[in-house]
Amino acid sequence: MNPLPLLFASDLHLSDSDPATEAAFMAFLAGPARQAQALYLLGDIFEYWAGDDDDDPLNQRIAAALHAVSQAGVAVHLMHGNRDFLLGEQYAKAAGATLLADPTLITAFGRPWLLSHGDALCTDDLPYQQFRALVRQSAWQAAFLARTLAERKAEISRIRAASQLAKQQKASDIMDVNDFAVAALLAKYPGAHLLHGHTHRPARHQHEVQHGLRQRWVLPDWYAGKGGYLRLDMTGPTLVGINQDATWA
Repeated sequence: MNPLPLLFASDLHLSDSDPATEAAFMAFLAGPARQAQALYLLGDIFEYWAGDDDDDPLNQRIAAALHAVSQAGVAVHLMHGNRDFLLGEQYAKAAGATLLADPTLITAFGRPWLLSHGDALCTDDLPYQQFRALVRQSAWQAAFLARTLAERKAEISRIRAASQLAKQQKASDIMDVNDFAVAALLAKYPGAHLLHGHTHRPARHQHEVQHGLRQRWVLPDWYAGKGGYLRLDMTGPTLVGINQDATWA
């Protein structure tokens, strides 16, 4: 068994408007990520993704840094989030990474872990789930990516503005995961614990599933260079903070 840890992070929301987060992530990739056997980025790596043909310098810098981690012998894995679901194989290859389905089951240190971005579990938010079902269709994505990059970015700006307005009118609890959706998902994967992001509510939860307790670990976001990642090794999972003290609730 490889004794090196697995590292999990999500919701970095990298963008040119938040240099502190990029700096924190680059430091993470140059440091802790090089001491792992695998790095899993579970969605919303970028604030938005208009397509693999977007040659924004930020995208190129992140690809180069991830590729360097891969070249150092660390397996790099990327999962789609609700902001970067259009991220494709072209960019993954440039980053030396593999794309993961959502959810993905892995076995680490003798225990099964189920990995997800987490947005599919927020089933109380019906308008969002309808939007998610639409934009995850291959036909919709093909039509969207056939537009010019400028048109795509303009449409993304419009969608993001509408989303921000809609969030102000929603109760906060419907934007969290639904316990029944979590239990139904875990019932399909006997013995697995769940690890996800999306909600920006880092915590450790327990769910009774099939007469047994399962853990659900929620990753933090990295806005303004804060946040953290989950380190999983032979002793179990541990949250490691980035530029701040961080503990599980």
